[in-house]
Amino acid sequence: MDEPVFTGRELDIMSVLWRTGSGSVAEVREALGESVAYTTVLKILQILEEKGAVRHESEGRAYRYFPLVDPGAAGDSALSKILEKIFAGSAEMLLTQLVSDREISPDELARMRKLLDDISEEDES
Repeated sequence: MDEPVFTGRELDIMSVLWRTGSGSVAEVREALGESVAYTTVLKILQILEEKGAVRHESEGRAYRYFPLVDPGAAGDSALSKILEKIFAGSAEMLLTQLVSDREISPDELARMRKLLDDISEEDES
């Protein structure tokens, strides 16, 4: 799967699998912490398997699902979509929105500055 594209609910389920490493339908449903029907979680896991995002192994009478897609790849795709559709391709507007409504620790801010400086240095090379 080159560029994964997930719906909101698919991302919810992938997030559970990324955090836990694997899960049965019942475990994923419980981890979602919402009232989502078992059959809904099952159907979404089946769709994710068709997309090549998860695989399953038999575990007794149930299946255990494992993520096949790296969260970074999914994040890149989702972020690119947000950048284009909401911020008209402006990384500056996206960054402003990202940092304006949150408390950012001095350490995190320093790491962000270093990342931006590193990118700037690469562009100058």
